[in-house]
Amino acid sequence: MTPAAIVSKLWNYCNVLRDDGMSYGDYAEQLTYLLFLKMADERTKPPYNQPSAVPAKYNWPTLLKKDGDDLFDHYRHMLESLGNEKGLLGLIFNKSQNKFQDPSKLRRLVVDLIDHIRAAIAFTFLNDIRHLVATRSSPSSLNSSPSR
Repeated sequence: MTPAAIVSKLWNYCNVLRDDGMSYGDYAEQLTYLLFLKMADERTKPPYNQPSAVPAKYNWPTLLKKDGDDLFDHYRHMLESLGNEKGLLGLIFNKSQNKFQDPSKLRRLVVDLIDHIRAAIAFTFLNDIRHLVATRSSPSSLNSSPSR
């Protein structure tokens, strides 16, 4: 799958969550948290091999191992705990909340969509989110080209 197709798939999933009562802003916020965790995990692997800023009990693989209510509870506790961390993590996750209503939709986003994203694609998508927030546009107005 191409980077553009993955980004398009992520934005299309926003419509599913909107039908579940999640706004574009909430979706962008939740994606930002999840993409940050995914990118932090990727930085621990070759060629980067950097230590993770995210505590091990709240890293990306812990989300992948859980399902249903266990995933829902873990994600909620993760956001709360990371928001209480010192430094950059605390700033990023400050006052963060789980906005998902359905654990299966959170699972689908984590396992089926985000886990297949590489860091470069995630960075492109985060730029789209920044643009969305700055212009208060809908995702359909974004050019999700990975060449930005």
